[in-house]
Amino acid sequence: MRSQDLETALAAEHAAVYAYGVIGARTTGSLRATATAAFNAHRARRDQLRALITASGGVPVEPDPAYRLPVTPSTPAQAVELATLVERGVTAAYLELTASSDTAVRRMAALAMQECVTRSYGLRPEIEAFPGMPAAPAPAPTVSGTPGAPSSSVPPS
Repeated sequence: MRSQDLETALAAEHAAVYAYGVIGARTTGSLRATATAAFNAHRARRDQLRALITASGGVPVEPDPAYRLPVTPSTPAQAVELATLVERGVTAAYLELTASSDTAVRRMAALAMQECVTRSYGLRPEIEAFPGMPAAPAPAPTVSGTPGAPSSSVPPS
């Protein structure tokens, strides 16, 4: 396992804890309850990552005093948008850890990703084709040899 991958996941968890603190402070009712549960879940994962890094002889990165949020929530819709972005970012941060040679780390990373996708889906019921993976580039346009001529999907022989 690369310590950099653990640090990446830890940094994402620090940012998630911060973001959910902001979301919880700016929401009410069931959305606040959802944000509080997510805050606690990310805090638990953060503590788990800190323990793994320390156990392997590393020094865990500390959280930043503040984070630039991609959305400053002042409405429930903005709070959901921020939470969804946070969950997608944390999912992506765990991706490299799913390739760890350490079975326990691989399992922890896969479960963390699953939890993030589940939380995101609970807030906004949509799923990326491969959660955590970067978006595929758009395909290049096909150019045909003759303007207006139909293109063939069969390669020339």
